[in-house]
Amino acid sequence: MTRPLLRVRRTLILLATALTSLGLALGPASAETVPPVFGTDYHDPVTAAPPIAKPHTKACSVTVAEAKFKDFTPYTGTYTPPTGCGAPGRWSKVVLRMDGNVKGRQYDRLGYLDIGGVQVFRTSTPEPSQDGIDWSVEKDVTQYAKTLSSTQSVDMLIGNVVNDTYTGVLDVKVTLTFYAPQHGRTTDTPDQVIPLSDGDSVTTGALLTTPRNSERILAEVYATGSGGGCEEFWYTAVTSSASYSCKGGDDGPYREVEVRIDGKVAGIASPYPNVWTGGWSPYLWSVIPSPTAFDVRPLRFDLTPFAGELNDGRAHTVDVSVLGVPAGQTGWSAPTNILVWQDAHRAVVTGAVTSYESAEPAVSNSYQDGDLRTLTTTGSDRLSVSGYLNTSHGRVTTTVERALTTSIGHQWTPDENTDDLKGSWTDDQKVTVNGRATRTDRTYTLDGRATIDAADRLRVVMAIGDHARLDGVRMDDTYNGDATFTLGVAREDRQAVATTGERYRLRGDGVCYDHSLATEQGVLTLDVRRC
Repeated sequence: MTRPLLRVRRTLILLATALTSLGLALGPASAETVPPVFGTDYHDPVTAAPPIAKPHTKACSVTVAEAKFKDFTPYTGTYTPPTGCGAPGRWSKVVLRMDGNVKGRQYDRLGYLDIGGVQVFRTSTPEPSQDGIDWSVEKDVTQYAKTLSSTQSVDMLIGNVVNDTYTGVLDVKVTLTFYAPQHGRTTDTPDQVIPLSDGDSVTTGALLTTPRNSERILAEVYATGSGGGCEEFWYTAVTSSASYSCKGGDDGPYREVEVRIDGKVAGIASPYPNVWTGGWSPYLWSVIPSPTAFDVRPLRFDLTPFAGELNDGRAHTVDVSVLGVPAGQTGWSAPTNILVWQDAHRAVVTGAVTSYESAEPAVSNSYQDGDLRTLTTTGSDRLSVSGYLNTSHGRVTTTVERALTTSIGHQWTPDENTDDLKGSWTDDQKVTVNGRATRTDRTYTLDGRATIDAADRLRVVMAIGDHARLDGVRMDDTYNGDATFTLGVAREDRQAVATTGERYRLRGDGVCYDHSLATEQGVLTLDVRRC
């Protein structure tokens, strides 16, 4: 939880002095210049996440989309790969960049970009100040090089509503920058990317036919709960017996993303608890968005143990679902891509699944009524699959083991003027290929408390964590915020105040990145890099 406002202010002043003595610098404003409340203008959105590393080779840029979104009309166009930066599909890196600006009043909006039917980017937007903001986001899209190697259709949408009240038009431009190959280096990218859905759809009943020489198959699912309803805040849903404004089903707030092939569970994952920039309190995200909000990370599922079955030349049914959502309730999107690597020296690769262990998720909910209502939720699931392939370079055996846990404690008063939630999710995966194991362990945390006092002042204290260990590299992205404003009055009368901060760290052999940001009333007060 963030410390009280005055204490943070004193801490920033002391930190400024300490940093000066160390030769480090604060951001564009010091603590003394911060206004007492939010004004009509504040700092453009920033994030502590590391910039994308780019090779020092020739670069070529292509504009993919340029549009002003003011309704639900998609932008459509045509993409053509560049010339002069190497053979198409053999680039050393491809970086997508979206630049946007918006002013006035507007909600956060969710958007996507499809190229050749492949969803290459999913994003949400910041809520603007009255005077307007500019923002940008970059994403490494090298894995889509095969799709980008030929002329393709472009479909982009950030659904928006503009009227006398919500005046903000989302003016965006998307470019792709291609970097020429590096001498002596190759990039391991899929030979095919097969889209199973487009736009905002959930993948159900899609037919997948893979090349008969597939030797590695991944699915990526851009699973997001959105739309302003209960599934946008799915982690707060309660069981049908509990008294709360967001009702869930028998599983309460338990959610799990599941991929099935021909009706058999082939992959499981914990969804990330995305908080968009209007969530809980918009002043929490006025400068620093919550982790992954501007670049929604897809969930990845390794389906390689099933490659022997998928290589039979027939169409197979793929279903993606979000477990725990009450029947008939909307709010989730799960567009899906299939990434395929092929055997360059064999037209047909045979194989089979050799072991399979799957069980239904184990979910427990305990509800207590009273002056303070409490719902405690725990859940877990496991999947283990092994399979082999007879490739041109010998028999390859792949085992995928994945384990998920959910732990949520939710407390609220009957009037919901006090609402306190603490959640933790783990998603641990081990992939073993011919005895060589690779681990990807993720932990997500969300700790939020909202209170409304007698003067209708809403205060939200929020902490969010995105933690991972990827092949020996430890990543920690932590956000803390404390925001207060008056409800039911005009924007200029809200007397809004907020302190927010983010720290992003990467640690491992030969890896060091450490970046901290802090804000107060929309002013960037701290911007420090320690590595």
